[in-house]
Amino acid sequence: MRVSIIKGVTAVVAALALPLAVSAPAQAKGLDDAFAKLLMKQVTGANVQKHLAALQGIADANGGTRAAGTPGYAASRDYVAGKLRKAGYKVTLNPIHFVESWTEDSPPTLELTAPSQKTYAPNDDFYTFQPSPAGEVTAQVQGVDLTLPPTPTPTSTSGCEAADFDGFVAGRIALIQRGTCAFAQKIRNAGFAGASGIIVFNEGQPGRTDAFPLNIGEWRAGVPMVFADFAVGNELASTPGATVHLKVDATLKLGTDHNVIAETRFGDPRNVVMLGAHLDSVTAGPGINDNGSGSATILETALRMAHYPVRNKVRFGFWAAEEIGLLGSDQYVENLTDAERDRIRLYLNFDMVASPNYAYKLYDGDDSDATGSPAGPPGSAQIEKQLEAFYDARGLGHVGTDFDGRSDYGPFIAVGIPSGGIFTGAEGIKTAQEAAVFGGTAGTAYDACYHQACDTTANINATALDVNADAIADSTARYAFNLSSIPERAGTAGTSRVALRTAS
Repeated sequence: MRVSIIKGVTAVVAALALPLAVSAPAQAKGLDDAFAKLLMKQVTGANVQKHLAALQGIADANGGTRAAGTPGYAASRDYVAGKLRKAGYKVTLNPIHFVESWTEDSPPTLELTAPSQKTYAPNDDFYTFQPSPAGEVTAQVQGVDLTLPPTPTPTSTSGCEAADFDGFVAGRIALIQRGTCAFAQKIRNAGFAGASGIIVFNEGQPGRTDAFPLNIGEWRAGVPMVFADFAVGNELASTPGATVHLKVDATLKLGTDHNVIAETRFGDPRNVVMLGAHLDSVTAGPGINDNGSGSATILETALRMAHYPVRNKVRFGFWAAEEIGLLGSDQYVENLTDAERDRIRLYLNFDMVASPNYAYKLYDGDDSDATGSPAGPPGSAQIEKQLEAFYDARGLGHVGTDFDGRSDYGPFIAVGIPSGGIFTGAEGIKTAQEAAVFGGTAGTAYDACYHQACDTTANINATALDVNADAIADSTARYAFNLSSIPERAGTAGTSRVALRTAS
């Protein structure tokens, strides 16, 4: 097998040396097929399981966990980075921040100071949003895309989109209504818009009127923020020129972890193919399926393709702190410049690819299932079709899964980067129809050990791991040489697909 692989690599290199008179798409089409066959031979479930055993050993040596902020995560990070460096990759430890501790030192203050005066009751009319930083501001309130009176059922999208803040005056206090997207999403958008403080109020339907304490796990607006009841929000929204005094007295301590980012030395840096998987576990267990399975598989893929002279640069992201809010991927994408984002032609996400009661679920890039979230950015449909072609060629069934925002593709699709990937199921229940297609047991969870101490190497389905290792190798190889199916992004149009470049 070693001889045949070497011959195959030689053939790939020879093909890359073809005269430039041969069109790039014509070259790429043959290369992606050849490279996919070579890489699939090398990226096997058995090889991936060696990395899973190493991650299990790390968890065993560190209190049974590899969660963000623990020695188990640091050891996982060092294991992955060390393997990649030894293989010749350019490796970056990309710092990210998370909430290490938060304490409220005294009750918050919320007072209407103009055009009339009124003091609202802390821990009754409103509560501090944990983990709000300390801060004090007196400023005019500005409502953000409010739905008043509220509809009979929750429909408000207040603050869910950056466009909701068009016309927002920086320095004002953002008044935002609870609704259909995550609190953290509203908070972040308000921070980007320059809000000096944030008041989120309950939406107003029965059961959604009172304020209550909650932890949204998001601090990056960097301003004081509170959660108020519907009556407070409705009153402020209906008071022209309302000005309030808002104060939060709290101590917020941030911790630092690192994403591991590695990219090929070959390939056009203007056309980046990116793969990602979160490396952290929950505190309760070692996280071998969730998500040792995804991170170990892309690690093995990276190691096997390290010296292949790919046409497009391939970048691997091993994300920190996914389990506490997608923090690693979120902060990574947030800190990219527009030009850097435009160079990422697509993102492939692999989170839980070996669930014991598995189904082969592919992210629904074209929204053909018409369920939940809309289609992904242009190119996402093509990614789904490419993955479908792999399973179809093997006579294997597959189903769609919604872009529901629960994994690290979320920040990428939010900035328009086409995305896709594979998922084998978490705490959801396998249907009878799925059991008929994939085997396993209907009426039980895809992974009964999801987020538990029993998510060990014994929780891995070897068949699913082996098949999905091939699928990941196949898609990586094809896009490493051929991006003709993926629409151009701003900033990439007109760039060369012929010349190979090496990292400096």
